[in-house]
Amino acid sequence: MVPLMRVRPTIAHVLLASALLAAGCSSPGSESVIDTPPTTDLLGLGPPPAVPALDPTAVAEGEVLYRQYCASCHGADLAGDPDWMTPNEDGSFRPPPHDSSGHTWHHPDPLLIEIVRDGGGFPESRMPGFGERLSDEQVESVLAYLKSSWGPEERAHQWRMTWQDRQLGS
Repeated sequence: MVPLMRVRPTIAHVLLASALLAAGCSSPGSESVIDTPPTTDLLGLGPPPAVPALDPTAVAEGEVLYRQYCASCHGADLAGDPDWMTPNEDGSFRPPPHDSSGHTWHHPDPLLIEIVRDGGGFPESRMPGFGERLSDEQVESVLAYLKSSWGPEERAHQWRMTWQDRQLGS
């Protein structure tokens, strides 16, 4: 018989167990848990300024542009394909939602602008680029429209990501 060894848990073990437990508590179909970074300033940047207000003119222009260029794939209601996380037979992904239920708000503005302008940028994406049809200012208006549909937690998270990106010069 092999003797059992007693292992003293380290802080890393406790953190890993906590993360796994928290991940196991969410289930598909339950209300989404906002994926926000810790309140500890791990990057040494300090707290971001308040979330900037959206320009109503940009939101209105963005809605018109979204309906013209984006709604045919992502839906008039921003809901995307209902099965957006399941790959197609060819490995490509369906259009994701751009409301709070999707992942758009997980990315900083420069990345979102690049994706809209240049296309998805990875083999599994069918997202075409709109840089030939839309100026960067128009793309920013579309993003303002998307942001207008997000809840305050998603807006705060996305603003934090954008602000950090700007501070780090990415």
